[in-house]
Amino acid sequence: MGITGGLSAEEYDRSYSDTQLIRRIAAYFRPQARRVILVSLMVALASLAATVVPLVISRGIDALSGSPSAQLLLGLSGLVTVLGGVGWVFNFVRQRYAARAVGGVVLALRQDAFRAVMRRDMSFYDQNASGRVVSRVTSDTQDFATVVTLTVDLLSQLVLVGVISAVMLAVNWRLALVTLSLGPVVVVVATVFRRLARRAMQQYQRAQATVNASIQETISGMAVAKGFRQEAALYADFQATNALAYRVQLTRVAVFGSIFPLLNTISGLGTSAVIYVGGLLVIGGSVSVGDWYLFVQGLTIFFYPITSIASFWSQFQQGLAASERVFALIDAEPRVVQEADENPGRLRGEIAFEGMEFAYGGWGLGARGWAGQGSESTTPNPHTQTPSPQPPTPNPQVLHDFSLHIRAGERLAIVGHTGAGKSSLVKLIMRFYEFQGGRLLVDGRDIRRLDLAAYRRQIGLVPQAPFLFSGTVADNIRYGRPGASDEEVAAAAGQIGAGGWVADLPEGLGTDVGERGARISLGQRQLVAMARVLLQDPAIILLDEATASIDPFTEVQVQAGLETAMRGRTSVVIAHRLSTVRAADRIIVMRHGQVIEQGDHAGLLEVGGHYAELYSAYFRHQDAGYRPW
Repeated sequence: MGITGGLSAEEYDRSYSDTQLIRRIAAYFRPQARRVILVSLMVALASLAATVVPLVISRGIDALSGSPSAQLLLGLSGLVTVLGGVGWVFNFVRQRYAARAVGGVVLALRQDAFRAVMRRDMSFYDQNASGRVVSRVTSDTQDFATVVTLTVDLLSQLVLVGVISAVMLAVNWRLALVTLSLGPVVVVVATVFRRLARRAMQQYQRAQATVNASIQETISGMAVAKGFRQEAALYADFQATNALAYRVQLTRVAVFGSIFPLLNTISGLGTSAVIYVGGLLVIGGSVSVGDWYLFVQGLTIFFYPITSIASFWSQFQQGLAASERVFALIDAEPRVVQEADENPGRLRGEIAFEGMEFAYGGWGLGARGWAGQGSESTTPNPHTQTPSPQPPTPNPQVLHDFSLHIRAGERLAIVGHTGAGKSSLVKLIMRFYEFQGGRLLVDGRDIRRLDLAAYRRQIGLVPQAPFLFSGTVADNIRYGRPGASDEEVAAAAGQIGAGGWVADLPEGLGTDVGERGARISLGQRQLVAMARVLLQDPAIILLDEATASIDPFTEVQVQAGLETAMRGRTSVVIAHRLSTVRAADRIIVMRHGQVIEQGDHAGLLEVGGHYAELYSAYFRHQDAGYRPW
């Protein structure tokens, strides 16, 4: 596998040329135009001040050699001091406003990156480790700040090179040509180094993202690791990942460490040549001692920027590689495609699947092309620089020619073995995934033409393992409707189990739930999720095994909340509890992505088919009146 084995690019990664990257970076600078102009002016003035100093000293040397005097020496010293102070002021102003401009650019880039993360559909997170995505939004945007800062420094150095070159050509073109002739050599070396540096930095950043993903996954699964006593195995996995990152870092250091000796050698040869040729011209009387000094000092001023520019390639390439990864995240094409953004209005809740074809990740050409095309937004991304990725590798098909009609206000229970496609129906109704064929109609309208934000506001989803954000219970309930008052939050909580569960919390609705809700029980988390949905007041309720992992007492409270939540609304329930199944208007039985039976509880038992088998396997121990049929 080699040193970089295991550091493959993400599916949505793409390559950009340096020109494309610089254009994208420049676009972020447009709102900072005034600050950029001021910084550019300060760069020019600081470079001019830095060039004038050796010119003044060289003329002073010639003047002192002709008629030395204390007054002339004092005046020369004072002038050099003033020029140094003026240069410091120019550089201070440059750095102050450059920092503000860079801060504004990085802020905008990070906002765009996070907005892109919010726009990605659920299939994106199925295929990409969250730690790697986090690395792009945090570490890579920070590395981007480096390339922006170095771009400003690069401008300063180039201006300085231009000014000193013009001065040297004006003073003595022969010595100037000796000095300038080494410039192309440095440029060639830097160009060759650039390609090696870009690849080294890409591998380094992928290694860092892999380490971040490993750490995040380990922390998230710590309870499982300890429960199965697998801490040593996790540590061994991390050691392997960390060792890979270490080897990549060594390669990176070796690549970037080789440039400095080479550039110093070129600089030393240039200095020796100017000293020798200039000394001969001084001896011959064609160049004064002051001009010789000017060229020796000018050589230092000339080569320092050139060497700095080349030696900055390490950070510069790091920043370009980072910006490439961030732009790839921003430009990634979500697979959920909306054809329009029609306002759905208040939904009645009628749902119809017509000839649905669906596979996670896409399985080939459907009615609308590749599943990987498009985005949740109907406006194409203007910054996309390369064609969309190739179609994804075919995945197992979940639904094939699937049709189902759910009446408005109907309570539908879905049962079936694992892998039957039950949860897929809920995810498709939520528009979390793109389907490859057929249609999904809500109130007779194609779901692909609805404004997703307005549509999803009318869908209440309660998953089997609800996610709570850090904050209080009230904060998490209010997540369903951010503008709700404290009284409305309390009223929603009180609709579940008469609010008794709130009294069991240490600080009531003000209880801090901790990270991911870890400070309260799973049952209490489920109650919070139910209250959140009630506050949202959706037209359609989706319950994905919402009572599968809670105790019987909490189930009674949740069932009371469910009864309140489902009243007058379309409800689709994936159920493992007999009480939930019995309360449904209709039960459908799924197997291998197809509906094989449907009816009510009693009628399906009487048939003695697959539902009767499921009842015998899963439900009969919950039925106090169970009698073998």
